[in-house]
Amino acid sequence: ETPGLYDRLSAWKNLTIYGRLYEAPDVPGQVEKYLRLLGLWERRNDPAGTFSKGMKQKLAIARALLHEPRLLFLDEPTAALDPEAAKLVRDFILDVKEQGRTIFLTTHNLEEAERLCDRVAVFQTQLKVVDSVAGLRGQLYGRQVVFHLAEPAAPRISLLQTLPYAQHVAADDNKLVVAVDDPETHNPEMIRLLVEAGVNIQFVGELRHTLEDIYLQLVQDEQD
Repeated sequence: ETPGLYDRLSAWKNLTIYGRLYEAPDVPGQVEKYLRLLGLWERRNDPAGTFSKGMKQKLAIARALLHEPRLLFLDEPTAALDPEAAKLVRDFILDVKEQGRTIFLTTHNLEEAERLCDRVAVFQTQLKVVDSVAGLRGQLYGRQVVFHLAEPAAPRISLLQTLPYAQHVAADDNKLVVAVDDPETHNPEMIRLLVEAGVNIQFVGELRHTLEDIYLQLVQDEQD
């Protein structure tokens, strides 16, 4: 919420001071590089106190990167940013990651965490789990195939229930949901059985639970 900038000093002077404190190489070059990358170059001579909250956030990110750290901690880096600025910061974080740097990102924005992070840690008073989103999805839900039908799905459950690899079969309106370990192997047979029974399949896909779904499920499991 408070980036700790010198409000009376320009963006350029703020970064120059911190660049020298961090013993960054080529301070003027680094300051120009990150002001340009984060879209602040045109405001480089303006006092930081005249910046919007979002601009201060970007200036603080530039400050953190001046000395090219291999390990970076970012706390709610897109908080208070408008959609365009938030996208710029997200893309910038992905670029930093591609350079082989490690980033610890704390955020309440679960969609953003899912988009940016290779691994996530879920806290609720204490550490609950650490894994990739795909790993957490597999732990909590397994893999689920969804058949979108042109008819109510409930009468068709029996067609797949007896299959040895179908761990669970359920109907949700026109959707037939089947839990299987290896959809790539078993989907062709399930599709064949349904088609031979005269079922009109409109679409087949894998149900993908979001990080928000995962978090809420972990909270529910804790309460139960």
